[in-house]
Order: sequence, then structure tokens, then C-alpha cells
Amino acid sequence: MERSFPKGFLWGAAGSAHQTEGNNVASDLWALENRPGTFFADRSGDACDSYHRWPEDLDIVRELGLNSYRFSLEWARIEPAEGRFSNAALAHYRRVIEGCLERGLTPVVTLHHFTSPLWFQQGGGWLSGEAVGRFRRYVRAVLPILGGVEWVCTINEPNLLAMMANLMRDKERTEGVAGAMPPPDQRTADALAAAHLAAREELAGLRSGWTIASQNFEAAEGAVAERDAWARPREDQFLEVAKDDDFVGVQAYTRVIIGKDGALPVPDEARRTLTGWEFHPAALGDAVRYTAARLPGVPILVTENGIATARDAERVEYTRGALAGLHEAMAEGADVRGYLHWSLLDNYEWGSYEPTFGLVSVDRETFQRTLKPSARWLGEIARSGRLD
Repeated sequence: MERSFPKGFLWGAAGSAHQTEGNNVASDLWALENRPGTFFADRSGDACDSYHRWPEDLDIVRELGLNSYRFSLEWARIEPAEGRFSNAALAHYRRVIEGCLERGLTPVVTLHHFTSPLWFQQGGGWLSGEAVGRFRRYVRAVLPILGGVEWVCTINEPNLLAMMANLMRDKERTEGVAGAMPPPDQRTADALAAAHLAAREELAGLRSGWTIASQNFEAAEGAVAERDAWARPREDQFLEVAKDDDFVGVQAYTRVIIGKDGALPVPDEARRTLTGWEFHPAALGDAVRYTAARLPGVPILVTENGIATARDAERVEYTRGALAGLHEAMAEGADVRGYLHWSLLDNYEWGSYEPTFGLVSVDRETFQRTLKPSARWLGEIARSGRLD
């Protein structure tokens, strides 16, 4: 069976600044990774050295036949001290944007991808009364370099950020819930929503939205009400914030089954990825349907989807299933404008280099990029616009 995608559909790959650039020394995550007794297995360190090697990365995207690249600007580089902006950092990111445009790639630019300047975190983070104003000031500073950018993601996975805020403060609350996240810290959630709306005001005239971690909460038998109650704070409230946005980003990898007492463990017999998540390609189509039903009229961009695996044939298998489910959701009426695979490179996965999501491997010493067969496979789909 052949499935065709619309003309003009975005086909791309994604990464984030902290995970690929290296030496993001002014950020809160850098400080956390390098403090004595840190719980991180690995430090980001040089990461993939993409701060210097971004032209090579963009060349790879183009040569594969993809037409889009998602990356993030690093707030900690642009404003390393409060109120002091780096013209050099702004010029650097402008060069990356121009590099995309020169290669015929549509840049999808994320303004905040988990990391913040250390001064911001030390000054109260998102719970500071000045957080929204500080973020607005940053957005205003980067606005001049966004010429030619059609898609701007304000904040990446705000629901996960708010849930992590709760987890970091009260770790024992997750005992017995099999890796499912705790509910979000509501004050953090409210601040992120306000920051997003402030950013949207500054970005008037550009197409902007934010990206949601779509967790595909499924009800065990007899637990529909419990599933709905579980999803409401963790996902639905963040989707509601996007009701007037130009688009919403869907980021889906797996599912979580909800029983009467909350999240259930991944079954022992289930196939798992390197992150311990259930191998579940249908997650993407289901997440798109869920989002489309709650945000009628808001276009959807798949800003992340992929699998952590050491077996590239498994990456192809997973992605083929995910794209088939995406096509089915689109045939049912979901307005999806593109698919951006996570990730372009085997990059730093927030504490470890072990989970390999990339279409391209990176030598940890020489930074040599090596294309995997899955990269060329996805590139052929992008060139033809068809999934066989």
C-alpha cells in the first residue's frame, strides 16, 4: 500500500542547542551537570560540537533530501548575564538561519528548549515574579534575527518542564508509578503559559506556537475517568493555552496506560527502547488525533518523533509505523503540516549519551558524522512524498 503526503509537507530532523552545541557554560543545566555529586551519568561537555559544525549538519539535512531543520537558540549564550546581550551569539544564530535558507531548508526555530541562563534559575526561575518579563525581553532581543523564519516554537514541552519542577522538588512522589511523571507544579505551569502568551505578542507577524509532550494516556479497563483526570493537568491544560496559536507542535514517542490507581508499569513482556519506554509506533497517530480533537482549526506540526535504539533497522521499523499512523490520522482530517524526526544526531539526552535517537552517529572524540541507513531511508520518503 502506498501512502502519499501533501505537496509542500515539511520533512526534517531536529536537535536542540544544549544537546548538540557543546560547552553551554552559562546555563542552569551545565551547572547541574558539573556540580559535585551530580546524579547525571554523563556531562554534555563538547556535545556534538555543532556550535562550530552546524554547516556540516545542515549540508547533511539537505543532501538527505529533507527540506526542514528544527534547532533552538540558546538563551544562556544570548543573555549570559541579566540584561547583557551577546551580539556575537545573536550573529551566530542569524548565520545558522541564513545557512538553512541558503540551502533551501525551512528553519523551525525554538526559543527555549529546557535550558535557561544560570542567572535566571538563581533569580527564582519560572517562579520569580519577573520571569515572564525576563522571557519577553529575551524574545524581543532575538526578534531582529528571525527574518525569513516561518515557524517559531516559543517553549519546548512546557508540560514536561512543569512536571520536572515537581519531580525535582519532591522525588518521592514518583515512587511506584513506573516512570510516569508526577503532575506539574501548577505555579510553574501558569508562568510558562504567561511567558508563551507574552512571546506570542512579541512575535506578532510570525507563525508561532509551542510544542507539547504528547504522552498518549490510555485507559485500562474501567479506568476512563481516571485516565481523563490524569491527562487533564499533564497535557490538556497546556493544549488549551494553544487554542489561538498559529500551530501546535506534537512530540510523541510512546504511551502510558492509566489504571484505577494511576500509571501502570510497562508490561514485562512488552518490547522496550533504550530509554525503557514501550516500543509503540502508533503513539504518533494517536497523539495527532488527540491533539486535533482538542484544538480544531489549529494546524499541527510534528516537531519530535523517534526511537532510542542501537539497531538502525528497528529505527526504520518504528518510523515506518509512526508515519503510517500519521498518514491515517491525516486521512481522517488532522491538519498536519510536517514531520520532524528526533533526532538528526546521536546527541546528549539530558544526562546520558547512551540513548541513541539519531539518524546520524557522532564519534565522541573526533565528532565525525556517519549517516545511518535510516537517514537515507527517511530522505527517500521526503524526496518522493510517499511511504510504501
